[in-house]
Amino acid sequence: MTYTVNCSILLTELPLLQRPAAAKAAGFDAVEFWWPFTSSVPADAEVAAFERALTDAGVQLTGLNFNAGDMPAGDRGLASWPARTIEFRDNIDVVAGIGGRLGCKGFNALYGNRQEASTPQEQDELAVANLVAAAQGVAAIGGTVLLEPVSGTPSYPLKSAQDALDVIAKTRAAGVDNVKLLADFYHLAVNGDDVPAVIEKHARDFGHIQIADNPGRGAPGTGTLPLGEWITRSRELGYTGHIGLEYKAAAESAFAWAIREPAV
Repeated sequence: MTYTVNCSILLTELPLLQRPAAAKAAGFDAVEFWWPFTSSVPADAEVAAFERALTDAGVQLTGLNFNAGDMPAGDRGLASWPARTIEFRDNIDVVAGIGGRLGCKGFNALYGNRQEASTPQEQDELAVANLVAAAQGVAAIGGTVLLEPVSGTPSYPLKSAQDALDVIAKTRAAGVDNVKLLADFYHLAVNGDDVPAVIEKHARDFGHIQIADNPGRGAPGTGTLPLGEWITRSRELGYTGHIGLEYKAAAESAFAWAIREPAV
């Protein structure tokens, strides 16, 4: 099984730049991150330190979020947020630059919460335009923009796989083919989506899979979701990518469930 450790939600007992090495020590060769900076265009020194932490640890960056705003405060992306479009567009080159230097191909663009200052139609049209721009920006490095349904945030409009797929269809109509569904099995299950049906219809075209158990968004085996069965079926139907570990767990026991090779 090819796992990638989300170092923005796991190993948080450590400073962010120490987490790639901790993931490596735990036996993993791949990591992913939410946007690890406080601004869309961080200082060159900040970017260099982040990249060095990964290369020094000897892990592959497999996924990186575009700037999604202040996540702890409830922000869930900038793609559909009119007042922050310039930030989103400025972020594209930074994301593509990091991806190009580190060989990362997957880039999660959170859609954004509904904003009272604009209509849903205005936000949806903007989101498509921004996602197309992001897709064009990472196409030169062979990148894919990922779009995911999210749970726990009522003002986030993409709740089901179909919600995201409808937006992806609009990006295709606008001329890009490198926007794909991020199938986070936890979010889909919590939102009441029919996860097995989504897998049967779309697994071959998943851009990425992420997992956590429910209830609690904990490690696999702490809840009731048949994550192993869902992953196996996705593989059978043609999904060949990494499985993102995006759950909450204490560092000392976070990976006790996983079969992996120890670091040498």
